Amino acid sequence: MSQSRILLEVGTNELEIVEFYIDEPDGYRGYYGINVSKVIEISRSQPVTAMPQMRHPSVLGAFPFRGGRIVPLIDVSKFLDKGGITSKDPRVIVTEFNKAQMAFLVSGVTRIHRISWKQVEAPSPFLLKMSRGSITAVVRLEGHMLFLLDVEAIVAAMDPSLSVRMDEERKTPPPARKYHIIHADDSANIRRLVFDELEKEGRFDISQATDGEEAWKMLQQCKAEAEEKGVPVTDIVQGVISDIEMPNLDGLTLCRYIKEDPVLKVIPVAMFSSLISEPLARKCQSVGADAQFAKPDLQAISDKMYALIQTSQAKNQG
Repeated sequence: MSQSRILLEVGTNELEIVEFYIDEPDGYRGYYGINVSKVIEISRSQPVTAMPQMRHPSVLGAFPFRGGRIVPLIDVSKFLDKGGITSKDPRVIVTEFNKAQMAFLVSGVTRIHRISWKQVEAPSPFLLKMSRGSITAVVRLEGHMLFLLDVEAIVAAMDPSLSVRMDEERKTPPPARKYHIIHADDSANIRRLVFDELEKEGRFDISQATDGEEAWKMLQQCKAEAEEKGVPVTDIVQGVISDIEMPNLDGLTLCRYIKEDPVLKVIPVAMFSSLISEPLARKCQSVGADAQFAKPDLQAISDKMYALIQTSQAKNQG
């Protein structure tokens, strides 16, 4: 195990990103990044077979990968309305997240950066609009800017079945009471989907944060309010759902902060991320997370969070 992965395991607010670039027709070279944890392989371009069911113009086709699994190939340049990859020697970045494998065609790959989440900034509203919501963050590096791709948003545009969703067929009975939870995620698309679906379900009142730092400030305010009123903090906020990849303060570090705080540690924390795997689940456990679920299964984390809060409430009352 590399040193960076050991650091991430204990929640030190660091990440590694693969930097790649896209050459545009006007000669401009744009630099982008994907979290290393989502990357399986980087290779040269290869022939693809057409996929009639994938009609988005940026889907070039698919190719067999490791044992014959069929992986769609997305031209990132086309998706971003940059004209398409024209490099003579492009690269393919094969990724895995949300329990699915996708490949991205790019002009070239430069290097891997190891940085702190403190160096990662939220994109401006203008950039979000120009990128159609596919840029999740910005990193200022020496000599250029790097844009972190919201690959989950790109894949959801390709295949809506892979986006965050609830079980449409299930009828949830009206809850005995609603619980207040804080949800932290840097993706505006994910925040909207989670808020809409959970509010519709009727179990939770939701406050949302754009990153771990904002969520931590919210929790500090809840703690101060509880102290002022002379009540347990769980009377003010009953649970936290957090993404892992976030600017300023990542989800693992946020969870560690909560579980190391003598007052806040009683609040159940569930990690909800496209990155959840067996190794990462162990990292979540190492920082004290009460549960962890992979996107897009929002129903599972809703059920688990509701159960965790009920158990916590019963324990505190007992």
